[in-house]
Amino acid sequence: MAQLWGGRFTKETDQLVYNFNASISFDQKFYEQDIRGSIAHVTMLATQGILTEEEKEQIIEGLQGILRDVQEGTLEISDKYEDIHSFVEATLIDRIGEAGKKLHTGRSRNDQVALDMKLYTRDEIDALDDLLKELLKVLLQIMKDNTETFMPGFTHLQKAQPITLAHHMGAYFEMFHRDRLRLTDIYDRMNYCPLGSGALAGTTYPLDRNLTAELLGFYGPTLNSMDSVADRDYLIELLSAMSTIMMHLSRFSEEVIIWNSNEYRFVEIDDAYSTGSSIMPQKKNPDIAELVRGKTGRVYGALMSLLTTMKGIPLAYNKDMQEDKEFVFDAIDTTKGCLALFTGMLRTMRFNKDVMENSAKNGFTNATDAADYLVNHGVAFRDAHGIVGQLVLYCIEKDIALDDMTIEEYKAISPVFEEDIYEAISMKTCVDKRTTIGAPSKESMEKVIKIYENYLH
Repeated sequence: MAQLWGGRFTKETDQLVYNFNASISFDQKFYEQDIRGSIAHVTMLATQGILTEEEKEQIIEGLQGILRDVQEGTLEISDKYEDIHSFVEATLIDRIGEAGKKLHTGRSRNDQVALDMKLYTRDEIDALDDLLKELLKVLLQIMKDNTETFMPGFTHLQKAQPITLAHHMGAYFEMFHRDRLRLTDIYDRMNYCPLGSGALAGTTYPLDRNLTAELLGFYGPTLNSMDSVADRDYLIELLSAMSTIMMHLSRFSEEVIIWNSNEYRFVEIDDAYSTGSSIMPQKKNPDIAELVRGKTGRVYGALMSLLTTMKGIPLAYNKDMQEDKEFVFDAIDTTKGCLALFTGMLRTMRFNKDVMENSAKNGFTNATDAADYLVNHGVAFRDAHGIVGQLVLYCIEKDIALDDMTIEEYKAISPVFEEDIYEAISMKTCVDKRTTIGAPSKESMEKVIKIYENYLH
């Protein structure tokens, strides 16, 4: 078919070249944003006297009709058009005639696609933020319910010191909170309107770019027309932010997978978020957690792809930049899907609290507190460290925990120990005496939970 830009050409584009060049198979995803931008554009053109009021009303009515018909499924976006902009404009001309030909006045596809991508990205940042907020609500509820659920804290995947499940979940709350801050930061930095930049050097039409920006909810117009059509920084930033979100989800998923194992049994994943084996009837596999962990690389790949695409592009617009869309669309859909599914899995997960507490006891996570007990009774720290090392060896040989030793067994290794050692090394004491802000005690966690509640409301 004849292209909207075909006046200068004497031959039809080769079909393979046309197919390679076309973007409608994927940029149709933002037909709503394209029409929204066009409505703002013609509203501004009429305000400036570039279009008549009658032409504006005709065009807007036609655009709204196209939007309604596509949404209702009575109008199909056809791949006989090169891109979504061509489809909308050609369909408008078919429907309203001459007035439709004025839609593109004072505009290039370069600033048009830059606008569409910004509008789409802005909408998706809002959607991602909503999903993160929902995940934070689930985490907060788990925290509120588990300020006295004792479990081992780990370093190097080795049991280290006792904490609570609330404290552990709080670490992920902090991560996903930072993810929301990154999205807000990206939104604020990108929220300037490129429309009116033309192909790269603006236009001779007396456009009111401030009005267009205002109509579309931007903070104002972009200030350099070349950068406006060549900027994809905000997409690279978004892919980076989503890669960080996925990294956090993947770390969390790894822990869920470990906790779900027969050796740990810290959690029971709901049947709706796990599967069985086709030949091993005893299996309950953490499929959602594994898929989230696996899909993280997919989002990382999109980030590296766009960075590589952009690294050698001179100003201003180049066709290479069409490669921004498919990877970004896929990464957004992947991240949104993973957030939604992970949140559902976490919301329905059951925690085996007794198993967690016994794991903390049997892992000698209270050994540091036993050493502190000796120090508080006048023993030098280095000597106390050695004495507790002997206690641990003794317990390993006997297959018992520090809590299970008799006072006679304690005194045989060091006469400093008295009956109050049991209170000093109880899980509750070990946790609750750590009262600084950010520490796992119930007192500290309740302060942090209050801060988180205020943040989410």
